[in-house]
Amino acid sequence: MKEQFWKIERFYKKNKRMPSFSEIGEMVGYQSKNAVSKLVDKLIKREWVAKDGQGRLIPGRLMRGVPVVGTIAAGFPSAAEEELCDTMSLDEFLISSKRESMFLLNVKGDSMEDAGILEGDLVLVERGVQPRSGEIVIAEIDHEWTMKYFSRDRGKVTLKPGNKKYPVLVPRDELTIAAVVRGVIRKYQ
Repeated sequence: MKEQFWKIERFYKKNKRMPSFSEIGEMVGYQSKNAVSKLVDKLIKREWVAKDGQGRLIPGRLMRGVPVVGTIAAGFPSAAEEELCDTMSLDEFLISSKRESMFLLNVKGDSMEDAGILEGDLVLVERGVQPRSGEIVIAEIDHEWTMKYFSRDRGKVTLKPGNKKYPVLVPRDELTIAAVVRGVIRKYQ
């Protein structure tokens, strides 16, 4: 079964998508759709592949895993030893169980820089959840989109920037909260 999995993984890395059931059958030499289905079920049980909300195959833990090799002090220096602690995928770390409600947005502008969100970052957001005061949201306020801290105080909602040079926003006509920010991704190269 590992050989078959590696073929599927190579297909995924080359094509940037998971193969269809018929493509899996071709690559592993199965004629029967039932045999392919049984193979996929075994791979799902081992979490090597998974299915999304629509039943399509998506990469499993093993395909997306990156080794976790220890911890590093961000305060005072300390001795560090490399030791394989676990394998973790970025999806596993960042995405809740509601994968279908998650999406990424590119960040433009500097109004959230004090929150550690910079231009060029990606924010991982979850739609369909009620924000709590202090959470960062994606909102449409008076027909314009923005990312700000959500605040509700005595029934009054405001959107606060993470940069002092920007004003607090108070909706005049309309406010729609589209999503809540769950993570920030920054690439340094």
